[in-house]
Amino acid sequence: MAFQSTPDPARGRLLLLSAILFISYLCVGMSFPIVPIYVTEQLKLGNVWAGLGVGIAFLATILTRGYAGGLSDHRGPKLAVVRGLVFYIAGATISLVAGLFAGASVPSFLLLLAGRLFLGLGESLVAVGVIAWGIGVVGPARSGRVLALVGAAIYGALAVGGPIGLALFDRFGFAGAMSVSAALPCLGLLAILRIPGVAPHPGAERPPLWSVINRIWLHGSIVCLQGIGFAAIGAFFTLYFHDRGWGYAGLGLTAFGGGFVLVRVLFGHLPDRIGGLQVAAMSLAVEAIGQFLIWNANDPVLALVGAFLTGLGCSMIFPAMGREVVRLVEPHLRGTALGGFSAFQDLAYGLTGPLAGLLADKAGYGSVFLAGTITAVVGLLIALSLRRMRAAAFG
Repeated sequence: MAFQSTPDPARGRLLLLSAILFISYLCVGMSFPIVPIYVTEQLKLGNVWAGLGVGIAFLATILTRGYAGGLSDHRGPKLAVVRGLVFYIAGATISLVAGLFAGASVPSFLLLLAGRLFLGLGESLVAVGVIAWGIGVVGPARSGRVLALVGAAIYGALAVGGPIGLALFDRFGFAGAMSVSAALPCLGLLAILRIPGVAPHPGAERPPLWSVINRIWLHGSIVCLQGIGFAAIGAFFTLYFHDRGWGYAGLGLTAFGGGFVLVRVLFGHLPDRIGGLQVAAMSLAVEAIGQFLIWNANDPVLALVGAFLTGLGCSMIFPAMGREVVRLVEPHLRGTALGGFSAFQDLAYGLTGPLAGLLADKAGYGSVFLAGTITAVVGLLIALSLRRMRAAAFG
């Protein structure tokens, strides 16, 4: 007797949310490799300013994660996503205007910073909103799967967006690339309005954000430390290749994103199956090897292999630790907890740009990836310590 599988509407809605997130997040992915080139080569500013141009978006994200989580919990994640997409459009549009004034370095750079701040606010709202929305759709038992799919959409957009952004930049300039970047979230906004939201928790008692963070800060520190490797690739991989006279600079984020998405697609179930801390420990070891290969590379192929391994390693750390965070808080605090948790990753992204710029000025671009190696090893040690603490507590 033949059985026909029944479609799962919750899973279908989650996949649709992930697809919309991918399309919208291309506006972030396209800007990642071209902002440092625009700042250093067209505005004639230094590496620190290039790092600031990339990192300030993540500063805005850090400062607004609590707001994004509270909005998702109080008024529903759909509203958070809609507002975030509007900020994406505003940020890309302001960056477009900045590109029209490349001859005036300081005004153009200030406009660029304003656009990046709006983009960072949008990222905060969209990412937290989609995660909370997805968990509301499929349930907390599959939270690791939700986080894996959301991350695959984000980093898949980074992998595809990097080469697209560079191609548009070469053909149409920074303003032309930003005009396409502004159009993509509009498509996401039109699609998202047709999807039913999930109920908020308006009446539940809510402790201060810092008391929630106190429960999750060790898990967040692991995500922060792993994020330094990705931020180093995003901000300085292209400049590293240009400095060495190597071709294929635009493939750095593609190699990273390819490894990242491959693991998410094939092994996105692992945190729910074997536990988040075990997955994180294995992943951080792989990331450390990838960063070491980039630092020690003597040809572009080896550096691209290192970027690919970094993507493999980074892939499952956020969903693995996010699954642990979801299990540590009550349902009405999930959005707030995920917002605070995500801020640790944003902290890595926001600080790595300018600090790595200083390091690059002092010791060369390769030193940035040595720093990524060291921080991944520190994250691995914290993950192993948390595993031992858990084993002792339940032992």
